[in-house]
Amino acid sequence: MMDERKVQGYEHTLFLREREKISITGVLDVLTFDEETVILETERGMLTLRGLQLHIQRLDLEKQELELQGDLDSLMYSDSHTYGRSGGSFLSKLFK
Repeated sequence: MMDERKVQGYEHTLFLREREKISITGVLDVLTFDEETVILETERGMLTLRGLQLHIQRLDLEKQELELQGDLDSLMYSDSHTYGRSGGSFLSKLFK
């Protein structure tokens, strides 16, 4: 039986270039971000990116794509899907 996300065309990929640029697909939401930490909800769980001078270059939640630039130190996944859900995401609060 095929994974339902694949049938719908959703998938989660990471393309890291020189630890300075990362392209991510399967991004459902940006929960929080600053120059040192970005926390994303993805198709495969929560993803925390840490580094220095992190900047979101492009975000398209309709296509579930994000491009980030900066000095990346770490990427960490968590299976938790509850971070920030009670009050909504940072972006949803920003654009109310």
